[in-house]
Amino acid sequence: MKKGHEAVQLMTLFAVVLAFCLLFVSNLYAEVIKIGGTGSALATMRAIADIFEKENPGVKVEVLPSLGSTGGIKAILKGAIDVAVSGRELNDGEKKEGAKQVEYARSPFVFVTNKNNISNLTIEEIVRIYEGSETTWPDGKRIRLILRPEKETSSIILRGISPETREAVEKAYKRPGMIVAITDQECAETLQRTPDSFGTLTLDQIISEKLSLNVLSLNGVKPSVKALAKGSYKLYKPYYIVTTDKTSGQAEKFISYLFTAKSIRILEENGYLVTRK
Repeated sequence: MKKGHEAVQLMTLFAVVLAFCLLFVSNLYAEVIKIGGTGSALATMRAIADIFEKENPGVKVEVLPSLGSTGGIKAILKGAIDVAVSGRELNDGEKKEGAKQVEYARSPFVFVTNKNNISNLTIEEIVRIYEGSETTWPDGKRIRLILRPEKETSSIILRGISPETREAVEKAYKRPGMIVAITDQECAETLQRTPDSFGTLTLDQIISEKLSLNVLSLNGVKPSVKALAKGSYKLYKPYYIVTTDKTSGQAEKFISYLFTAKSIRILEENGYLVTRK
């Protein structure tokens, strides 16, 4: 009985402390802005959110772990978050449900490995790697290909490069024992820890998350924001801010903050070509 009484007291004390903490947090922040969506954009969003919070006392910006583009869009349509960040355009169904989008930036879509003794690949070599006809690196080590889910933005971009890449990627999904990374963060982690890895990411994620990966040139062109702007490097992932008519005033204020000089500088420093200023 004594132990039971003590447990009740502890639970009561915990409830009181928890209630106090929740009350404190609610008083501390007039509003919490929740942001979620494609994983590759999150680290940079956190950096911008930190500055926004300092300049707007009483407002907390919570950047959620990766939901994916589709997950972020679903979440904002259900009212679970205030701002969604997507790596793809809205489909007709999402628009009918009330989602609205604005493209704010693009970042080079890149091929990467954790090997340091290779610097360039051609599209023809990439096709052979994905279809399975080229399975080793020049040093004889096995190429460990990391795939993304078939409907994920990275896979769509990869298949869209050419009819040959489309066919090669489809063959890759049919190969036994392939590694499929679900989120952008899982993909980055898998690429870093898997010996002789090969796969795709975006330049912004590599820079903003300080990833230890070798970004490969494609057909002799090194991926960069400058090369993307010039058109010499053509592959990119677009980024959209998604809102609805129910988006709060504070959330709209944060979205406007994305296009200030401070935010644009952060975006550009982290591998983005800003498309709306």
